Amino acid sequence: MSAIALRSVCVTLGGKEIVDDVGLEVGDGEWVTLIGPNGAGKSTLLRAIAGLVPYEHLHRRGVARRLAFVPQSPLLPPDMQVRDYVLLGRTPYVGPFGSESRRDVAAARRALERLELGPFAERRLHTLSGGEQQRVVLARALAQEAPLLLLDEPTTALDIGRQQQALELVAELREQGPLTVLSAMHELTLALQYADRLALLSGGRLVAEGAPAEIATESLLAEHYGADVQVIENGAGPVAVVPRRKRS
Repeated sequence: MSAIALRSVCVTLGGKEIVDDVGLEVGDGEWVTLIGPNGAGKSTLLRAIAGLVPYEHLHRRGVARRLAFVPQSPLLPPDMQVRDYVLLGRTPYVGPFGSESRRDVAAARRALERLELGPFAERRLHTLSGGEQQRVVLARALAQEAPLLLLDEPTTALDIGRQQQALELVAELREQGPLTVLSAMHELTLALQYADRLALLSGGRLVAEGAPAEIATESLLAEHYGADVQVIENGAGPVAVVPRRKRS
């Protein structure tokens, strides 16, 4: 069964077509990663699924309460405490005139602990580094405990250790319960390590999708990224993508 079913999705912003006739299905419990060069439409497609930009022909299966979205460049209230910001992830479960329950507070605390943010709980958001802020945004999404997680460049501001920590946490959550993940990543090596399938966007269109071994080929990446790369493989398939240095 599909958690997300996209049929001929189009997004036009400022008179320019950013996403053009994209069709894609993401199965329940699957991790699909959108890859592609800058301007390919990856972030715009995620924002359309999240309902943040106008779109055509996008059918979402009741995801308003089931979806947690981690944007690439979130707007953070500078004077809000980390604890309160993460607690905002529980907003879909709080009535119009209600307040957070013990369950909501516990969910926020678990998210903070999972990302080792407990010591930051009373810090103001503006006092955090870029990487710390990124982890807080991820913690807010995890606190929502939604079965569908959209991640837009979730490791952008993180060092390699925090990148691994964040993605391993998402992988662990998938093992613990039904969690579907649709992410956009520039880091192709990370995408290879964690995604079940890759969907390659170029010029706003979906040009290829499939298992990492089918999509992460040197010829396909050269065609759409304009880069000379080497795909490193082991017995299980591709594990890393590295640029070839041009030497005179």
